[in-house]
Amino acid sequence: KARLTAQDQDGIAAEVIYPSLGLFLCNHADPGYKDACFASYNAWMAEFCSGAPNRLIGLGQTAMSSPEQGVEDLKKIKALGLKGVMLPGIPCQADYDHRMYDPVWEKAVELDLPLSFHILTYKDGITTARGPKVNNFMNTMRGNQDLIGVTIFGGVFDRVPELKMVCVEADAGWVPHYQYRMDHAMEKNGVLLGNWPLKKKPSEYFHDNIYVTFQDDHVAFRLMHMLNPKRMMWANDYPHMDSTWPDSQALLEKHTMLLTQEQRDDVLHNNCAELYKVKL
Repeated sequence: KARLTAQDQDGIAAEVIYPSLGLFLCNHADPGYKDACFASYNAWMAEFCSGAPNRLIGLGQTAMSSPEQGVEDLKKIKALGLKGVMLPGIPCQADYDHRMYDPVWEKAVELDLPLSFHILTYKDGITTARGPKVNNFMNTMRGNQDLIGVTIFGGVFDRVPELKMVCVEADAGWVPHYQYRMDHAMEKNGVLLGNWPLKKKPSEYFHDNIYVTFQDDHVAFRLMHMLNPKRMMWANDYPHMDSTWPDSQALLEKHTMLLTQEQRDDVLHNNCAELYKVKL
């Protein structure tokens, strides 16, 4: 699935490509099976992108079956020429705030591989199953919010301040309130934070280390003054059913009308190009 787009002056687009079925493989119970599937997927993705390396920006996957395997996967993904890595929402061992994963975060920084967490890659893809099925759709972003909370409150960005993490397809209009809520928790209930005293406000880590992708989210565009425009990335989500294609240009003309030219350029292509080292 083509998620993010960076476009040059002649309108030639580079597409950052995320998995489709690979999302659900993240939830498979057998770590060894996931390791094998993702190794095959990474090799296929590298070959697929080799036909147009300046336009097809592939991301690899790791099952994170162990921190050691995660480090090895990052090295192999970098060697294949892929530009980033998608992790499962739930690792096979301890949760992501554990210090055992610090070598993975450090290797990602060393190799300049942004790490992505996509919706539907945790448990069964939803956090609850109450009421009509449409209510499950409303809860899909919760897994990503949990991951952001785990890494920020767990002190991951204190220990590895250069780490870049991408929250994928979870919208962005909720971010200002979530940042407030994190700061409020720390100010009013700091004793509940547990193991890791933080050096900064939680919202500051979100501002600096978390990238957020979104498609048809006009709320995010309206709240840009409460967000970090340098960490927002619009995605077209082609060819998924939630895609903005073939009406992307009309939608963006409407949604970006209140943005400055700099904000528009950053959100629609510059941030993506900078993060994934795309030459425009």
